[in-house]
Amino acid sequence: MKARIKSLAKEIKSEVIGIRQSIHSNPELSFQEENTAKLVENYLQSLGLETHRISGTGVWAMIQGGLGEGKTIALRADLDALPIQELSNKPYASKNNGIMHACGHDVHTSSLLGAAKILNSLRAEFKGAIKLVFQPGEEKLPGGASLLIKEGILENPKVDAIIGQHVMPFLNTGNVGFRKGLYMASTDEIYITINGKGGHGAMPHLCVDPVATAAQVIVSLQQIVSRKAKPILPTVLSFGKINSNGGATNVIPNSVSFEGTLRTLDEEWRGQAKVLIEKIVNSTAEAFGATAEIRIEHGYPYLKNDEHFTAALWQFANDYMGAEHVESLDIWMAAEDFAYYSQVVPACFYRLGTRNEGKGIVSSVHTNTFDIDENALEDGCGLLAFLAVSALNN
Repeated sequence: MKARIKSLAKEIKSEVIGIRQSIHSNPELSFQEENTAKLVENYLQSLGLETHRISGTGVWAMIQGGLGEGKTIALRADLDALPIQELSNKPYASKNNGIMHACGHDVHTSSLLGAAKILNSLRAEFKGAIKLVFQPGEEKLPGGASLLIKEGILENPKVDAIIGQHVMPFLNTGNVGFRKGLYMASTDEIYITINGKGGHGAMPHLCVDPVATAAQVIVSLQQIVSRKAKPILPTVLSFGKINSNGGATNVIPNSVSFEGTLRTLDEEWRGQAKVLIEKIVNSTAEAFGATAEIRIEHGYPYLKNDEHFTAALWQFANDYMGAEHVESLDIWMAAEDFAYYSQVVPACFYRLGTRNEGKGIVSSVHTNTFDIDENALEDGCGLLAFLAVSALNN
């Protein structure tokens, strides 16, 4: 089976690359992936598969094994792109101004389509069923995964486990990475406005300075991580945007707004931290004579790879790739809405290496120069198919 899948993956590699380039050239933002969904539908239907829509631009299909009843394994890819202007002279660069596949979702979708072709040709040789899930809106709250789950994607037939594959620009092409247990962080978005009283910068005693207050708030909030979080529990509290309503070198504005993110790996502590954020913001603002407005948008939960399921897939990957090409991953404080699936069914979210320093392909995801070594797509589709078949037959 391994040899046949490797042969099929090599055979369709150029086709999968073509699909990836087509998707990359025509990126669509979260929950607007209509053309991408149609591409997916057309390809799956060309394989003779019946397709279904879910959550507007989501697509799913089933491949039923020919060796009788068994488990159902779901394979998930995401469809959406990011609001980033691509900086590239590649022929497949984005044609849509201000939109780019900067997180590799074009790779995930094309790899799953390639895996679908491989699995469909081998359907007589495995038991159970494979549910192909092409999900919209991974990059935007509330996350397409949460919507698909509410609409029953893990039911009818019931999904026994789910696999997700994601590009990793820090792993060389030809390598993949796995981690058992806790892997990725929860994420909440924080929006704070400090309201004061503006005036002349030369007369601060007549003002309530929201700039100084906001600065003190930001510094004080860091104590949550350094003095309230358990040292062994990863926690990140970062602020990446700050704006004043007016203001100049000699003008104190009336208000200052800033935005940030809270990330951790424990749901109880996550709730406690958000309470602390509100207390510190309000009490600090009051101490300076200002008032505060706080809005915390509850984001994705932490992602936990099922220990048993991931251990099994790790061994299958060792078999397919060679153990020297399968790396152990560290905890990653980025967030992924695949985490929603991991809260409901046994899940494994692993990484596909796409880095090639010799070709200058080294940029991180979510940057305007992100690209992949397209040789990775052969493993992208082949390994995904092998993991699915191996999980079903074992």
